[in-house]
Amino acid sequence: MMKRFDISTKINDVYEITDDVKKYVEESGVQEGTCIVFTPHTTAGLGVTSRMDPAGFDDLRDEINRLVPTRIDFKHQFDTPADAAGHIKCTMFGVSQTFIVTGGKLMLGGSQGIFFLEFDGPRNRNYTVKVIPD
Repeated sequence: MMKRFDISTKINDVYEITDDVKKYVEESGVQEGTCIVFTPHTTAGLGVTSRMDPAGFDDLRDEINRLVPTRIDFKHQFDTPADAAGHIKCTMFGVSQTFIVTGGKLMLGGSQGIFFLEFDGPRNRNYTVKVIPD
């Protein structure tokens, strides 16, 4: 079972997608298995972090941009400097996350959330959730 979700993003923002993924897993009817979340973009990624304090998302954005700032000395400049920085950030975070499904539910820690990370934007994006039974 597989479903595509569309998302409209702003520049360098973080979007929680946990509830959509959990709901789809439950709707799938799969009791035991694996859930894969994937995004087909080169300037966006997926991450798992605490969802308890919204200020944590500001810290996440700030640190990502501190580690890989937008600058004009990137060797690849196909589109823009922000695009080049986005490619590097995407490579660091990755475009997929894999989760365990047990008892018909997505297994996550109490404070864990699943997040779509926009490293460029604004864009119309998507991510796909696939649930695979054991």
